[in-house]
Amino acid sequence: MTVYRDTAVVLRVGKLGEADRIVTLLTRHTGRVRAVAKGVRRTKSKFGARLEPFSHVDVQLYAGRNLDIVTQAESLDSFGAKLTSDYGRYTTASAMVETSERLTAEEREPSLKLYLLLVSALRALAETERDPSLILDAFLLRAMGLAGWAPALSECAKCGAPGPHSAFNVAAGGALCVSCRSGAVMRPAPGSVVLMQALATGDWATAEAGESTHRREASGLVAALVQWHLERGLRSLPMVERSAPAELPDQIRTVAAPRVDTGFADAFGARAESAERESTDPVPAGVPLAIDDSTHQMEDAELTDATSASSGWGKVR
Repeated sequence: MTVYRDTAVVLRVGKLGEADRIVTLLTRHTGRVRAVAKGVRRTKSKFGARLEPFSHVDVQLYAGRNLDIVTQAESLDSFGAKLTSDYGRYTTASAMVETSERLTAEEREPSLKLYLLLVSALRALAETERDPSLILDAFLLRAMGLAGWAPALSECAKCGAPGPHSAFNVAAGGALCVSCRSGAVMRPAPGSVVLMQALATGDWATAEAGESTHRREASGLVAALVQWHLERGLRSLPMVERSAPAELPDQIRTVAAPRVDTGFADAFGARAESAERESTDPVPAGVPLAIDDSTHQMEDAELTDATSASSGWGKVR
């Protein structure tokens, strides 16, 4: 019998049986976790709306054989309520949580930096006046950096020669110098590359001063880069109210075009059926059903990190 407590962002939810749900969580210490929330779909559920997508929660879980079981959840930030009322911010948040799930390929692999980045980005999206499109591109660029895929923007992606360079190739990982470029390359406007650099480093003064054409072109490049590395399209990205404009080179639109993964739903359905059989097992006797503050306290340093991580995103509304 193992009971643990962690803080988490709800990435995704799925129906299970008549009253339960499977929730996918990105936790601070444990990484990505899938768990069953029993009775959450009932009107008088003890969880209320605390386990909806984008929720930032303090959860207590019982470790199961295949899926954990949520025994308690307390809200830390009500991002969901703020984001679901604004379509542009809702679709942006959807792209963020989908990217986070895709970047955590292995369950229970700690991803503290990605967790902190996601929390700070959702907070900025819910509480600041920043353009959702810029927040999303900043998140995607920084997430790629955490995954080891940071695009080369100020140097050649192949030889490292200092730039600026006019040629850009998504498959190569960024800008290319005269010696390294070959075949089909894009030539984005210098302002688009400067904008991407600003978003990656948190230089919001420069980012917000960018022209609309540069913003659109940069968004197309960022979308192409992240989906190239993930090796398939992000389902939520086409819904975001800032897709690549028609005049962008064909390479961006081809790479960024989402590919339908027909096996995903079937695989998830099979896991859900297995989970439904497992979830009928009651929580073993002796497992506490209420959060006891004495069993889990976040370190002061971590609290500082979580609070300050959003400081570079903008002013609170």
